[in-house]
Amino acid sequence: MKNRWKLVMALLLSAGVANAAYVTIGNAGNANDSTGYGGVDYSYKISATEVTIAEMAAATGAGGGNEGYWNDGTRTVGTAAPASYVSLYEAMKYCNYLNGDVNSGYYSSIDGGVTYQANAMSHDAYAAANGLTYFVPTEDEWYKAAYYDASGAGGYSLYANGTSTAPVAGTDANYSGSTAWVVGTGTEEQNGTDDMMGNVWEWMENSAGVIRGGGYTHLETHLSSSSRYDHPPSAEYNHVGFRPVEVIPEPATVLLFGIGGIGAWILRRNKKADFL
Repeated sequence: MKNRWKLVMALLLSAGVANAAYVTIGNAGNANDSTGYGGVDYSYKISATEVTIAEMAAATGAGGGNEGYWNDGTRTVGTAAPASYVSLYEAMKYCNYLNGDVNSGYYSSIDGGVTYQANAMSHDAYAAANGLTYFVPTEDEWYKAAYYDASGAGGYSLYANGTSTAPVAGTDANYSGSTAWVVGTGTEEQNGTDDMMGNVWEWMENSAGVIRGGGYTHLETHLSSSSRYDHPPSAEYNHVGFRPVEVIPEPATVLLFGIGGIGAWILRRNKKADFL
């Protein structure tokens, strides 16, 4: 197991939960792949691993309480296994939780706390207006983090390992098996992530409900960039989880918003003086 995940495990054991590491996906403005996905106009970060059982349990109010399938007394993978039985709506609430309020933020309920929807603003625009924000990844964000060489060389690969060769099952990635494994157990992928190939499928921020990445019981073809499936956003399965993205506003954008705010304050002040 890689050193960073030895540290994560130590933290989990000592504190019950650990914050995930995030990796930067740069080269903003890249083009879509031939599949029509992957183009993102801004830099962002994505969780290196799937959200764990321990992380989900710590997010009070986000989940329904059954996300610990892999550590329920009959299965003993541990709380560093990926949270599962998570709906897209619960993934949205988890991201709200990371932003400070599980019930409101970028994702809001349209029926009193059951069904959630995304804000109309794009991730980068929302972050520019509100500061650092966590989101369920859009399909483009997720696809780019998995299949695009964001180091600067550019281009897309069939698998998240940066090649057209499937990873070795049970060593590089978790598929064609019978159980999930502790997050970060496999070989690190091309952009610094783990388990975007296999372990559990992952939700995209799509109102219709889309999952990608393949799962522990599925075939190598399900790990590829061409594989995606629609599922109801309210659905929960033991082979589906998620990972968040983090968007930080560009310094120039923050400065512009700050200047705009100062200008508006001066204008209001001058108008008040004129009135007096």
